[in-house]
Amino acid sequence: MMLSFLLLAAQATGHVPARTRAPAPAATPAAPASPDEARFNRCVDLATGDPATAEREAGTWRMQGGGFLARQCLGMAYATELRWSAAAAEFEAAANAAEIARDSRAVNYWAQAGNAWLAGGEPARARSALNAALASPTLIGLPRGEAELDRARAAVAVGENASARADIDRALVDAADDPLAWLLSATLARRMHDVPRAQHDIAETLRRAGDDASAQLEAGNIAALAGDEARAKAAWTRAAQLRPDSDAGRAAMAALRQFDASAPARTAP
Repeated sequence: MMLSFLLLAAQATGHVPARTRAPAPAATPAAPASPDEARFNRCVDLATGDPATAEREAGTWRMQGGGFLARQCLGMAYATELRWSAAAAEFEAAANAAEIARDSRAVNYWAQAGNAWLAGGEPARARSALNAALASPTLIGLPRGEAELDRARAAVAVGENASARADIDRALVDAADDPLAWLLSATLARRMHDVPRAQHDIAETLRRAGDDASAQLEAGNIAALAGDEARAKAAWTRAAQLRPDSDAGRAAMAALRQFDASAPARTAP
């Protein structure tokens, strides 16, 4: 029966979508910048364009007493190279140094560390860093919402869906315009078999990012769980058209192949 096959396809893509973001530098004072801030800005430019050179610059600067700014730059260079564990360790070192210096940027560094640990596949360490970030009342608005989403992803990774739901619900307040927040919420609702919530949240996702292949893939998964074969097929087709070479596009094409497999065999004339 087609419905059961559709449900298997939905379960096969049951993970909450991941997001890794290039760590943004913590807020810096308005111009004129101090010599350290100017050096930091130059180092950040290198970190995103020439990370190997940035590593050397940040390492030298750290030995010269560059403190948390040098460590953050080094962490960003490692992140550009996708060396997530090394990046996370530097961001944590920056956070600790900033706390000792009573610098408000510590909270940003803890959030960056959490994101990097998560990207490196260490959700328990990610949660610890994100707990430190979210404990601060100075983390507000969209940055707080992003940290809540990261902690939710970490919770899902260790099988704590209820904790993830609480964090995502908070993120939907702090980052209400972020389509990823709605997508993560819809995906988690599907995992928890809350079809009405999943349908509502994927509609909010599509309203903000209807041309995103991951959103269309999830729309198809949710439609499949609800038994709406036509909507599932339409959404998966759209995902495959939008980004055929992406993970979402390939997953959508795999889901669509079931329709060919279930077609009645034709008898040769």
